[in-house]
Amino acid sequence: YTMLGWEGYDNDGDGRVNEDRPGFYDPNRNWGWNWQPSYVQYGADHYPFSIQENRAVVEFVLNHPNIAGAQSYHNSGGMILRGPGAEDDTETYNRSDLEVYDFLGELGEQMLPGYRYLVVYKDLYSAYGGELDWFYGARGIFTFTNELWTTFNYFRGRWDEEGRRSGQRQVYRFDELLLFREGIVSWKKVQHPQYGEIEIGGIKKAWTRTPPSFMLEDMCHRNMAFTLYNAYHLPRLTVDSVAVKNLPGNLQQVDVIVSNSRVVPSRSAHERRNEITPPDHIGISGENATVVAGFRVEDPYLNITEEQPHHPERLAIESVPGMGTVHVRWLLFGQGPYTIIIDSNKGGHVTARIEG
Repeated sequence: YTMLGWEGYDNDGDGRVNEDRPGFYDPNRNWGWNWQPSYVQYGADHYPFSIQENRAVVEFVLNHPNIAGAQSYHNSGGMILRGPGAEDDTETYNRSDLEVYDFLGELGEQMLPGYRYLVVYKDLYSAYGGELDWFYGARGIFTFTNELWTTFNYFRGRWDEEGRRSGQRQVYRFDELLLFREGIVSWKKVQHPQYGEIEIGGIKKAWTRTPPSFMLEDMCHRNMAFTLYNAYHLPRLTVDSVAVKNLPGNLQQVDVIVSNSRVVPSRSAHERRNEITPPDHIGISGENATVVAGFRVEDPYLNITEEQPHHPERLAIESVPGMGTVHVRWLLFGQGPYTIIIDSNKGGHVTARIEG
């Protein structure tokens, strides 16, 4: 026997079957970050965002600067992927941001049996113009791609004697024991218009890259849980504590600690370094008080502070770290009550009223 390949036609006689069509593009090679033309990156299309579906997503993201996390799903492989897609883009990914990625990705390996947390360029192949890289590189958004179906689930990771998790032997055995021969087409002879008498049959393409229906709920539930857990860990800022101290000359010192109870920082290190988004702001106002000075407190025990000389009533903060805090201080002439205002693109808008 000679294996002819997938059923179809060699329309132009070039020896390849089913490849002749008006054109080809890959939506996951068309994003405007480290994009390369088609002769470098197959499927890149004419220029970044030339594909209207991608352009629609980009316009939505640009119009919603509060987006801090993103998730896409692909069909097969059992992987939790992060960028970079190409080795020459590794410096884009900041070390402190990688700690966030690793925390979430390694947790995903526990939640998704058989899945592997991988880096695209290092563990798979080089890919340019990928969605993962645009979301993080252009917007500083923590982004994962999950490859959903995994052959690990054929027999829950039992290895065959050749040391592989899958292979044709396992596929046929799985079909026999669990699909009751619904996944395999029995071989039979037919007349082909080009090759004459041939045999067709074998594995149905539909289920080797997608799960059989009885496994669909488990796969979807686990991936949903992973995504919701990531969403849970997007930044959540609150006024953690307030301390008001009376000073001579009708002055009051107001110390405020703002906390982030989630793993993802209010601004990723990458977006801070490249000024993709404006800084967070923590402000104070009061009807019966005037702000005299405002400080970012670097060390409250040694009383090390950094004053913001302009607009001290609205302090600019680079970021509130994941599972961390920021300490600010004001000197005000007068008395409270005061209103504390937290304004963060990705951490939210929070107000708190305190008595002077």
